[in-house]
Formats: sequence, structure tokens, C-alpha cells
Amino acid sequence: QVQLVESGGGSVQAGGSLRLSCAATVTIGRPHCVGWFRQNPRGEREALATIDSDGTSNYADSVRGRFTVSRDTAKNIFYLQMNDLKPDDTRMYYCAARQWAYCDPMATVMRMMQHWGRGTQVSVSS
Repeated sequence: QVQLVESGGGSVQAGGSLRLSCAATVTIGRPHCVGWFRQNPRGEREALATIDSDGTSNYADSVRGRFTVSRDTAKNIFYLQMNDLKPDDTRMYYCAARQWAYCDPMATVMRMMQHWGRGTQVSVSS
């Protein structure tokens, strides 16, 4: 019954920041894994960051130090703070969730996700 809705995308200049939000319609069953992904031009999705129901987070090397995942448990909202944005960060960004499990390693976590948002567009200009 979980539905996810992303928001917060938009257009920024290089070096700027955005905070993406992922709102879940209901509390996600515990344990769980929530992740942020982005899509390349070939339609492949890359895992950027994950956070589990214990608050443990993990990051792809490509965004570590620039992006931060967090959550507001009471509001069922998950965030991706993106700083020092670069033109190649221009992508569709998605959140996804898997209930009743902890996060798999970053290399394989996408395959475990069962609930996906429709995405939000991020555009970064030079």
C-alpha cells in the first residue's frame, strides 16, 4: 500500500544546492530500506544513497561528500540534500523503498526495491 511522491527538483546553477523530498503515503514497514536513484540516458538507474530503518546510510562514490540522505520519521518523509551540484548531475531522480528488509549493498540495492516514485527532474546549468 506504500506510495512514494518525490518533490523538490528544479533548475539551478553549477555549485548550487537542492533538497529533494520523498513522501510516503503510509509508514513504511520495519525494517526497511529507502534509496535515492537517478536515471542515465540509457534508462539505467544508479543508486546514489540509501538509508534503513535504523538510520544507517550509504552512498555511491560519485556523490559521497556532496549528497546527504536523511529522514523525518514522524512525517514519513525522506530527503536527499544535494550540494555543489554539477552539470552532469542533470537527471531524473527517484526514490524507492523496500519493506521488511534492510538495505543490500549499493551495487545491488536497486533490485530489491518494490515501491518507486515517479521521479523529479533536476537540471544544473554551467
